[in-house]
Amino acid sequence: MTTSPVPTPVTAADVAEAAERLAGVLPPTPLQRNERLSERHGLDVWLKREDLTPVRSYKVRGAYNVISRLPAEQRERGVVCASAGNHAQGVAFACAALGVGARVYLPRTTPRQKRERVARLGGRHVDVVSHGDTYDEAAAAAREYAAGSGTTLIPAFDDPRTIAGQGTVVREALGQLGRVPDAVVVPVGGGGLLAGTLTWLREEHPGVLVVGAEPQGAASMALALEHGRPVPLEEVDPFVDGAAVRLVGEHTFAVADRWRPRLVAVPEGRICVEMLDLYQSDGIISEPAGALAPAALGPVLGLPEGATVVCLLSGGNNDVSRYADIVERALLFEDRKHYFLVEFPQEPGALRRFLDDVLGPDDDITLFEYVKRSNRETGPALVGVELGAPEDLEPLLKRMASAPHRIERVSPDSPLFSFLL
Repeated sequence: MTTSPVPTPVTAADVAEAAERLAGVLPPTPLQRNERLSERHGLDVWLKREDLTPVRSYKVRGAYNVISRLPAEQRERGVVCASAGNHAQGVAFACAALGVGARVYLPRTTPRQKRERVARLGGRHVDVVSHGDTYDEAAAAAREYAAGSGTTLIPAFDDPRTIAGQGTVVREALGQLGRVPDAVVVPVGGGGLLAGTLTWLREEHPGVLVVGAEPQGAASMALALEHGRPVPLEEVDPFVDGAAVRLVGEHTFAVADRWRPRLVAVPEGRICVEMLDLYQSDGIISEPAGALAPAALGPVLGLPEGATVVCLLSGGNNDVSRYADIVERALLFEDRKHYFLVEFPQEPGALRRFLDDVLGPDDDITLFEYVKRSNRETGPALVGVELGAPEDLEPLLKRMASAPHRIERVSPDSPLFSFLL
């Protein structure tokens, strides 16, 4: 005897209704074919440019759909939310458009640029409050304020109205494409965008493969599906801040559990490589979560050559000060950046011989720092070397082995790396 699937909290009709509410408020974002990704992977790759919404993220869709559906008395009392960035900007935009007062809690660690952008988008309708050092502390303060003031808490992902709003992205993309793709790839954090995508496609185009791209350091949806319920991650790598969620939502899990998308864990280094390619080759500024979907493309998807794939580029709110870290992570992932502890012989010209005899013609020293600052005669130096190509590593190691210097390679698992990244 078979049992019927557990009903999900949102339907394709809800997504269509959300699209009607957004019509005239948010102009459609472009759907663009990407030649670089198409050629690299042998596919027909299209990018849905959600980085080009007024808030540079798809989050505005869900926020507007929730707030626009509130009864008049709830709008008058106002709303509250907590966010590390994108959701807060979506709420601020929606409140300014609808004339609703909002209190937005941001962690004190939120960059000033994001705080100022939330305030600018919301104008007189939004009160920005910095609270706590983490998102969890800000979220707890938002919940406490909502309970005590009677304002409505606007969830970032775990609400059927939020899910329906996020589902308008793929609905809009397929309308622009004019045909049904073979696959749709979306980034996954709390699961709102994934749940909205699954809701629309499984009812309207069930043959489309749905791929959820999670950060390798925050694969909370995969853990939830493995355990049959939302389970908090013990550790979260915060680098992909727009998708670094410790615990997925109950509603988003219910949709994913019913429709079972294919999930791919993407290493943070690969995301950084894709962010740089988007910027240097395509002129697209993407945040780490925004590059998740295109970074997931590759043989792991098992798609036939020439298959049509829509990738949702979810956001472009990247702080320019992060690019040094992004470049470093990309070089490490591509095996082009390595660190060594080098103890030089106590004789003149030891450093010069290291440069002349050990380094290759395309190698470059990017870091040189004595470990023992008080005694540079005998103390080792921490040396960072950037290779011209990954295959240059073995020749470099052979030259190091025959050099008179004592050289120890610093493994990425070493505690030293916590000081380098």
